[in-house]
Amino acid sequence: MRSLFIMDPLERINTYTDTTYVLMLEAERREHEVWYTTLDGIHVLDGRVHAHARQVRFEQTGHLFFQVVREHDLPLDDVDIVWQRKDPPFDDMYLNSTQLLEAVSPKTFIMNHPRGLREANEKLYALNFPDCTPHTMVSANRDDILYFLKRVGGKAVIKPLNRSGGVGVFLLDAEDKNRNGLIESTTDEGRTYALVQEYLPRVVEGDKRIILLDGEPVGAVLRKPHPEDLRGNIHSGASTHATEITPKEREMVARIAPRLKQDGLYFVGLDVIGERITEINVTSPTGFQEITRLTGVQLEEQFVAFAEKKAKELRSS
Repeated sequence: MRSLFIMDPLERINTYTDTTYVLMLEAERREHEVWYTTLDGIHVLDGRVHAHARQVRFEQTGHLFFQVVREHDLPLDDVDIVWQRKDPPFDDMYLNSTQLLEAVSPKTFIMNHPRGLREANEKLYALNFPDCTPHTMVSANRDDILYFLKRVGGKAVIKPLNRSGGVGVFLLDAEDKNRNGLIESTTDEGRTYALVQEYLPRVVEGDKRIILLDGEPVGAVLRKPHPEDLRGNIHSGASTHATEITPKEREMVARIAPRLKQDGLYFVGLDVIGERITEINVTSPTGFQEITRLTGVQLEEQFVAFAEKKAKELRSS
């Protein structure tokens, strides 16, 4: 079986934390041909989608942890599984890549479906489930945001729509004289939308990442913010802890699962604070290695087996 991973440059990843890395290792263990490319390697020629790709094997060669077996202009119709694992930002090039990938043969399984990726902005997709989220506003207007801030009790979290890893996330406080500047910075002085959510005091207990496979919760990790930070992102210094998925969280998953399946979003990471969904991550959900270290469960085995099953079904249909 042949797997292609669309990702950031392989030589730059952190092999201790990166989820794509362990997915690639598992694919190799299962005797896949493992290929990778970057967004700028995707191209279309006469209606057929190709990738400037490298086949790799994972073994130490000098200062690298992999070796390149060969390079090839690879038609994606000849690939069994495409893993779209490019990290945000969700910019024009990423958007266009989802449009190009829709021209790939329906016999090729793509995780996640490009149309679903295009529709599911990670900050905005949760707006489809207001009964599961904190009080939320999306606006580029400072006065609207200040009104919302007052309405939710004087504290809120403001986020840019297309960033990840906690970048650009700030606490808005009605008593802080910097509040207008933070709003103007995040919205580029009214030219860009921002997501604003009520502040959830239970963030001090942690921001839970729940991993979903085909609409089912298969693992979770609790990320506790650094005492001097409000962000539960590992990249921002949060610590990781074992956790359980609560009955209320399972109810929320059941509530959103039909829509996820409808949109072809098989591989999803929910961010949950105080049993409220704050984000639905679909571009490159992470947390596998942290879950393995805390629980011994290797989620990559389940995900690669699922992708193989879907690919075989498509090839035989």
